[in-house]
Amino acid sequence: MLLKDLISGESKNIEFKETLPKQSIRYMKSVVAFANSEGGKIIFGVEDGTCKVIGVGNNEEAFKMMDSIASAVTDSTKPTIIPDISIQTIDNKNVIIVEIAQGRNRPYHIKSLSVNDGTYIRLGATNQLADERTIQELSLEGLNRSYDRLPCIGLKAATKDINKLCKKLKQVAIDNCISDYQKKTVKSVTVNQLISWGVLIENVDKIVPANAYALLTGADNIPCMIQCAVFKGNSKGIFIDKREFSGPIQEQLEEACNFVFRNIRLGAVIDGLYRKDIYELPPDAIRELITNAVVHRSYLDTSSNIQIALYDDRLEITSPGRLPAGQQIDRMQDGYSKLRNEAIALAFSYMNLIEAWGSGFPKINKNLRSYGLKPLEINYSGNNLRINIYRKFVRQGKENVTQDSENVTQDVTQGSENVTQDVTQGKENVTQGSENVTQGSENVTQILKTGKEKLDSDKNYIIEKIIMLIQENNKISSDKMAEIIGVTSRTIKRYIKSMPNVKYIGSGYSGHWEIIK
Repeated sequence: MLLKDLISGESKNIEFKETLPKQSIRYMKSVVAFANSEGGKIIFGVEDGTCKVIGVGNNEEAFKMMDSIASAVTDSTKPTIIPDISIQTIDNKNVIIVEIAQGRNRPYHIKSLSVNDGTYIRLGATNQLADERTIQELSLEGLNRSYDRLPCIGLKAATKDINKLCKKLKQVAIDNCISDYQKKTVKSVTVNQLISWGVLIENVDKIVPANAYALLTGADNIPCMIQCAVFKGNSKGIFIDKREFSGPIQEQLEEACNFVFRNIRLGAVIDGLYRKDIYELPPDAIRELITNAVVHRSYLDTSSNIQIALYDDRLEITSPGRLPAGQQIDRMQDGYSKLRNEAIALAFSYMNLIEAWGSGFPKINKNLRSYGLKPLEINYSGNNLRINIYRKFVRQGKENVTQDSENVTQDVTQGSENVTQDVTQGKENVTQGSENVTQGSENVTQILKTGKEKLDSDKNYIIEKIIMLIQENNKISSDKMAEIIGVTSRTIKRYIKSMPNVKYIGSGYSGHWEIIK
């Protein structure tokens, strides 16, 4: 194990010391940083940079050094850190390995300094003094509490406002049902339910709103928004469009998803005798990534927001906050999920905004592979998590490229948000974007008419496809329909709701679809 450590060099979990410093504070920062982060090893007797084994002397000298390190660590840290110290021999030279486990009683700090001056975290191969927000997060982790379940300072919740939230949550849950039977099974949200989730806190003889309540109602006590932008090129140089969505976080989520869907290409493939519209990026993957950002971001950091940026080559989703204790990038890639905001997660689960627990990135990567796209690119700076999905043209069959979005550059559903048109009278020009196009009012009317006809055509196509799929397999799931048709599951559910002749009989996997003549 040590040889592997030496080859890899210093990292977020490894630090080398050539000798034992006379002042223990010179390595105590690393001890504290490892305990506050993911744990790590300090290896004495190895030259930094070259990874050359210097050694720490003979066995007697090595054992004295081990005693000195053990005393220094236990005496210099608060809460007390107990290191695991061992000795190994490489090339006939002794090295000392001080292993620090990930701590449970965070935040740890250097005892001779205050919490603010002596709390360190590990970022890459360096130690960084923790700021106030990070110390708060560490404290919550040490208490095994989530920020969204803490009382929201300065916020009051009247009975009528609580009832209004309960109704809104239920309506979202119903909107996400795929059948009348499922709608009937949606239970009303009660005050006791909100208390059990942690959205409300029962305090003696009164009900106190938690931070989750503020976030679900869009209260100003916790400022947060999702910032969305489309850029020209592959860097933040020229804005094409940008929006900021505030209010209840579940509504921010919906607005952000719709923004992305409006601004990515919609192409077409031919499946047998049928034309099939399909986005260039898998909608379910986009929705799940944005949902994850909303559920898992740090709401302690009110100076930063979730940012969604669409470039020519990629979709970039940035979520503020360090990873919660116990979460690591490689574990995330394997599907391991560590909840930061437990109350929000439970509320989102009730609203059917979270469809599966623990599937995470493997499910998204599988979805990307089905589109012929690269796996997710994950970047973590210690202050935020950034996810990239790389784009490519939508392909027809396996070879040819079909881009309907080239022909319908300005979709009518974007309305006045995405299309700038100054229609003048007579011989004046209409300026659209950077191009000057001469249009009379008759042409504008025709464009709008064409756009509406396209939308009607798409709607009819989706409805016809849903009926055909049910006729072929009356137990088909809405997710499978969405995959075949090339739209989101929510789109399928929305269309089914508007089809009175389609009913789901029974419940769960034992049920089936029926088409009423």
